[in-house]
Amino acid sequence: MLLTPIDVLPAREVGPVHFIAAGGSGMSGIARLYAELGVRTTGSDQSDSRALRSLESAGITVYVGHDVSQLADDVETVVISSAVRETNVELAEARRRGLRVWHRSAALAALMLGSDGVSIAGTHGKTTTTAMTAVMLGEAGQDPSYVIGGPLTTTGVSSAIGQGSAFVVEADESDASFLQYPTKIAVITNVGADHLVNWGSHEAYAEGFYEFATQPEVETVVINVDDYGARTLAERLLAEGRNVLTYGESADAVVRITDIVTKTTGAEGTLTFRDDVGALRLRVPGNYNLANASAAYAVGRSLGLGHDACLDALARFDGTLRRFQLITNTAGVRVYDDYAHHPTEIRAALGAARRATEAGNEATGLEGRLIACFQPHLYSRTLDFADEFGEVLTLADVAVVNNIDGAREDPVPGVTGELVVDAAKKHGVREIHYVHEKFDLPDALNELARPGDLIITLGCGDVTIVGPLLAKLLEERA
Repeated sequence: MLLTPIDVLPAREVGPVHFIAAGGSGMSGIARLYAELGVRTTGSDQSDSRALRSLESAGITVYVGHDVSQLADDVETVVISSAVRETNVELAEARRRGLRVWHRSAALAALMLGSDGVSIAGTHGKTTTTAMTAVMLGEAGQDPSYVIGGPLTTTGVSSAIGQGSAFVVEADESDASFLQYPTKIAVITNVGADHLVNWGSHEAYAEGFYEFATQPEVETVVINVDDYGARTLAERLLAEGRNVLTYGESADAVVRITDIVTKTTGAEGTLTFRDDVGALRLRVPGNYNLANASAAYAVGRSLGLGHDACLDALARFDGTLRRFQLITNTAGVRVYDDYAHHPTEIRAALGAARRATEAGNEATGLEGRLIACFQPHLYSRTLDFADEFGEVLTLADVAVVNNIDGAREDPVPGVTGELVVDAAKKHGVREIHYVHEKFDLPDALNELARPGDLIITLGCGDVTIVGPLLAKLLEERA
């Protein structure tokens, strides 16, 4: 279902607020900021989590499970995510009492009022680009506010209220949330196809990005011209005379990356912006991160930062959790975890993992393999992209596929992780295993692993638990 933007009050004026599904990646950061502003904040979620405990440590009263008694008498506003159904007892009680009910995008928009909104959208790369932009502005002394879809590696938190004028947010396109935000600088990393269960067609999905880029408040659109969908949109916007700042490796990019050097522990390239030329050096691996950093650089220049200030600040970015995150290097086996859950994202993650595997083999003289452990997310996405998932897994030497994490969706008869396995076999994956239960994955991967191997877990569901459990097994082996 697509959302319709609504008028919002400033965050300080909403009264006591209760967040349903407060532990979600899109909710916890917002709830934290309401509490930081001094708004009395409570939250609940169906299961306990690290994010829920983090909110508790920030002074927010949290509950595991849902019950009408958790909705205090003085609550004025209830915030929900798209995953919360109308049958939720707390939401039903809020409706009965006539309370203000906001989607999380409205709650975030209320926080952004009066700031220079930087909204970062795209089918892929939003979280890292948002994190890079926020860290760059912070390192350059701008002290931005931000809400990111994943915690920063250095701080372990995904949001903050700063004293600067910029408010940087990860703008979700899945349900049209990105149309809610008061945006001065709109960033579009790419335009592929996803969330078709909401948008209905590729054409409607792409049109949503056009609407995002042409909102009345938007002054500058930063857009990746290496991506076909984004380039098509950029050409349309330029033809209309809009202020567009393009980036990428393409010869016509205004912010251009050249001379890329492949590394295992980082990425390097030459960045050119008009008359300014300099070395862009990142601590995070993956050539795609050079593109993400170029987008962040373009935002920085649009907000008045200098060339060297942007490059120096980007060089200090240490990453976000679950974005090619090293979990362990034990018994000669490296284990990484990555949020990639769309074929294009998985291709980028496996490309970086392949380069790291080959570099490791050169350094050790071993013949290590790349083992990809993939958990599909959502029945609708698996049905739409099963063939593409199978094809991209050919980039690994060994593939392990788990059953689907359905998240907010009800099961669909006949749609399981085996659809991906069948597609992978059709495309010629060298070795593939199907492990239905996620808690069986650590043992299965431990049995497969040998010295020199690189294992990467992939998916935006609870496959993230696998790496730490596997690390314990490898420690026992060591």
